[in-house]
Amino acid sequence: MNISKQLFTEAFTNSLFNMPNRGFICVVVLISLYSETQGYTHRRFQAKNHEYSTDPKPQFKEKYFSQIMDHFNFNIMGNGTYEQRYLITDEYWKRGSGPMFFYTGNEGDIWEFALNSGFITELAAQQRALVIFAEHRYYGKSLPFGQDSFNIPEVGLLTVEQALADYAIMITELKQQLGASACPVIVFGGSYGGMLSVYMRLRYPNIVAGALAASAPILSTAGMGESKQFFQDVTSDFENYAPECRDAVRGAFQRLRDLAQMEDYGRIQSAFSLCKTPSSYKDIHQLNGLLRNAFTLMAMLDYPYSTHFMGSMPANPVKVACDTMLGAGDLLHALKDTAGIVYNSTGDLTCFDLYTLYVECADPTGCGLGFNSLAWDYQACTEIEMCYESNNVSDMFPPMPFTEKHREQYCSKRWGVIPRPGWLKTQFWGDALSTASNIIFSNGDLDPWANGGVRKSLSSSLIAINISEGAHHLDLREANDADPASVIKARKMESDIIAKWVKMEERYR
Repeated sequence: MNISKQLFTEAFTNSLFNMPNRGFICVVVLISLYSETQGYTHRRFQAKNHEYSTDPKPQFKEKYFSQIMDHFNFNIMGNGTYEQRYLITDEYWKRGSGPMFFYTGNEGDIWEFALNSGFITELAAQQRALVIFAEHRYYGKSLPFGQDSFNIPEVGLLTVEQALADYAIMITELKQQLGASACPVIVFGGSYGGMLSVYMRLRYPNIVAGALAASAPILSTAGMGESKQFFQDVTSDFENYAPECRDAVRGAFQRLRDLAQMEDYGRIQSAFSLCKTPSSYKDIHQLNGLLRNAFTLMAMLDYPYSTHFMGSMPANPVKVACDTMLGAGDLLHALKDTAGIVYNSTGDLTCFDLYTLYVECADPTGCGLGFNSLAWDYQACTEIEMCYESNNVSDMFPPMPFTEKHREQYCSKRWGVIPRPGWLKTQFWGDALSTASNIIFSNGDLDPWANGGVRKSLSSSLIAINISEGAHHLDLREANDADPASVIKARKMESDIIAKWVKMEERYR
């Protein structure tokens, strides 16, 4: 994606908006760097939106819905509203009777998800569905208070519950406006959006007939699981390609640690082509986090073809990374070149600026840049639990702890909030899902988020689909000649199940 200097400057400035100094460093990558011809985007930052509308198939129309600011209090906001963006296409719809496919937007600009979820529109063509992609409040252009949305207390209306109520109200009213009151609704989502799809089916089964939740870590983000699991699974992706790849990465980080202990900062600066010579433990910690998250992104986006989603990635980036690590004699230079797959794919950068490429927040897997990063940081400080850490025992990365105590200290200082461990589990059932119905949980074995989700079917209508060669919600992407057989099979299963749900709903009309 091409990014102008103006857009980059504005986005970076926004990322620093209203952010105080931090006492505790929570390591998170910001994959966003600028060159004259190419820009990179992390999963929670999209630098463009309107340009997307020139190419999508089908042609989406961008619209706005007058949405209630606070669904759960009738006094404080005086029944105030904001403009919530959504994308819609009725190109395939059997008007008045075909189903509605509704994407529960997640942590970013809704165009980014619409243009990387082609399976939904392909399925809509088969099943003659209306398609709507709804933007999550506080992301993209759906800012309830404009540029003041991330002030305190205005940011307090950013909750999972408010977002779900937004979607419920939007679905209900759009069905009335479009003459679709009899049309069954199937919700779709990937990653956090997949979590929201699950929650919509749990919270509003009167509105939603079924949900496809792709790569939805509903268990780990509810505090259910091991803190070491995520980076262990990132490591496994590289280890499964070649055990010596894992060993080379671990060895490179060890070499970096040795140099840091000797305070040989000049050697570190030279080896990693850093724009400034590091001079402290904080700088080395920053470098370790940047490098770790480059591997995280390559593991997540290990698609069999090149993509420009959440970054500019070559085909099979894990293979490319391992070949790079194993193809060079000097481990430090190999580590730098491997990180360059993410941060410098065009080769235009002459040096890496740690504090431009990297941001701190409450999510150790990445918050991104701009207002979107502020929104996700706040959510990671309130309801979404992500106390993931590396330990250099079960994974190949340096020990980088991030405990509940660390999270509490950071969030109290940054946002004036105290996280509520277990809140998502209480609100949205945790693993006690047996009485739910009509949910597909799809996960790819290559995705480090997979083991934070549901991997086994819980009933005949709570169906787990595991994709042996699938990365992060690969099944939501449009069909590609390079798709592995496992994702083709998964999409067929998903299509058949959704058609069955729609048919069942039609019987009850």
